Amino acid sequence: MTAIILTSLLLSLSIVPVFSQSSNRSFTIDYEHNTFVKDGKPFRYVSGSMHYFRTPNYYWHDRLSKMKAAGLNAIQTYIAWNFHEPLPKVYQFSGDHDLVGFLKTAQDVGLLVILRIGPYIDAEWDFGGFPSWMLSSTSNITLRTIDPVYLKYVDEWLDKLLPLLKPMLYLNGGPVIMVQVENEYGSYFACDHEYIRHLERKVNQAFENKAFLFTTDGNSVGRIKCGALQGMYATCDFGITKNFTKSFAAQRVIEPRGPFVNSEFYTGWLDHWGEKHNTVDADKFADSLDLLLRYGANVNMYMFEGGTNFGFWNGANNPPYKAVPTSYDYDAPLTEAGDLTPKYFKIKNVISKYFPVEKKAVPPSTPKANYGKLFLQKGASVLDLLSYLMPKGPILTKYTVAMEDVKLYYGFTLYRHQLQSSVYQETLIGLDVRDRAYVSVNQEFMGILEWQWTYGMNITGKAGDFLNILVENQAHITFGNTINDNLKGILKSLTLNNQTLTNWEMYPFYDMQSPNKTVVESFLKKATENSNTTSLKIPTFYHGLINLPNDKSQVNDTYIDLKHWTKGQVYINGFNLGRYWTAKGPQIRLFVPKTVLVPGVNNVVLFELESAPCGEGDPCIVTFVDTPLINSTTISSRVVSQQHTLH
Repeated sequence: MTAIILTSLLLSLSIVPVFSQSSNRSFTIDYEHNTFVKDGKPFRYVSGSMHYFRTPNYYWHDRLSKMKAAGLNAIQTYIAWNFHEPLPKVYQFSGDHDLVGFLKTAQDVGLLVILRIGPYIDAEWDFGGFPSWMLSSTSNITLRTIDPVYLKYVDEWLDKLLPLLKPMLYLNGGPVIMVQVENEYGSYFACDHEYIRHLERKVNQAFENKAFLFTTDGNSVGRIKCGALQGMYATCDFGITKNFTKSFAAQRVIEPRGPFVNSEFYTGWLDHWGEKHNTVDADKFADSLDLLLRYGANVNMYMFEGGTNFGFWNGANNPPYKAVPTSYDYDAPLTEAGDLTPKYFKIKNVISKYFPVEKKAVPPSTPKANYGKLFLQKGASVLDLLSYLMPKGPILTKYTVAMEDVKLYYGFTLYRHQLQSSVYQETLIGLDVRDRAYVSVNQEFMGILEWQWTYGMNITGKAGDFLNILVENQAHITFGNTINDNLKGILKSLTLNNQTLTNWEMYPFYDMQSPNKTVVESFLKKATENSNTTSLKIPTFYHGLINLPNDKSQVNDTYIDLKHWTKGQVYINGFNLGRYWTAKGPQIRLFVPKTVLVPGVNNVVLFELESAPCGEGDPCIVTFVDTPLINSTTISSRVVSQQHTLH
């Protein structure tokens, strides 16, 4: 820390250029006057977080335009490694994955960009942005350290990523003024400065020292000390407060001179299944923002638009293990669907005191449609799909192994064992089943095993019957030291009547995690054919067709209401919309962007894991409505009505 302080004191003697002057653009710090300097003039930013990977690319311009209209002069985003490299050396940088396109859109709108490149991001995103293909029972990898196995993966990824970003740097004519290395590293046990230095050198080499590098940590000296490193400006994060001298005290210990920066000023907070929806009062936030800007600080509001954890992308925290819902609304100024809220306008009013704000009309909230009820028919259960899942036969193992060991990184795996003798109310024990397992004998539902909560149950069956255990990966842990303990599936041998069960068949649901939509659609087509299973408690697919207007311009965003359903996954036209867990809440309705809908006939599939709200032979119902429900009890009143959006 002494070296860091000494360096900062030396730098404070003058305006220190961060970049070589290869153009007429520059972004520096004036340490004497505690300010950023952009193109030779004092500069301060007011920014908001938006994650391109949580919003369809069709809506990037809409969301960014609303952020600009609120008075922001910059936006901040993470880069999610696993979103771009779902499988080793398989890269996705088009469509919703078009990172460079997002950065260009921000520039077109008139916004600068603060880029948080990772490789670790947290963000309540699966595995904190790491690709879970790095995991296996034999990998023995230590994440976020100088571990050579880990660094090999990181270096290969950065060698792919950084050349794409180089033209986007501010000095090269792009919008990116600042680049964050790692993320809140001081909250991690390792405190490995050799690792941080490795990343810093890697980035500087790729960017030819033309990027302004910084770090972000919680506002305590210990955290910032571990995350900071000479050559990268140390910033902090904290929520609403009135005492900014105290809140910035830790940053001032590490950076005695330079601008105050809060890189995550929390507009709301994250949710977990089974807990109350979190909110931050709009007036209190606006008052605190006013004080923060009056204090002269640079600020990024986390989040300005939260967006959606589509598919299997939600994260989880531990301990105790708690998964994040599909909605990442975050009680942000723009809703999950990008709609304007009272908080948005209060923030805009505050910003207008300190920054020029465009006087033109704010882009309106997007129209939402109420398409009404849809009747769903029962399709195949998981037990009807075994030959389709593995046409060449199941994976055979003596003992159960992790999903990642069979290259299944998201979703579901069925483990199957044939009973060698009859059992009656014998105790099945699973001490390390991650994360949630649905147990049946043949077609008879037995119960649920849940990591950290339910370890055993009594089962009954005859010799020759099949013990079926469908395990759901609810999300890889995103934060803390336990990210290194992140394998999924049945990780320790199951016992029945104190005897270890051996000789297992494994049926990974590869097609449900496929990045290829055609593969998913083919699987769902098979899954919605006639069922041979009669039990309504065996995990089962349900399907229906909904007719929308034939005119594409009349197809709008909507929400699917899953009231009375229990827990599962929703697919629309082959797109994995996300998870529902109505029995837990707080989210009851899932946002359906119009980008996943088509004019005319749309195919809707639910994979219900526990219990459908209908009897055998009776149709089940979902409803498409025009309002969200993410707080379990009352429809959100946060959305500003359409007639107020132009003021």
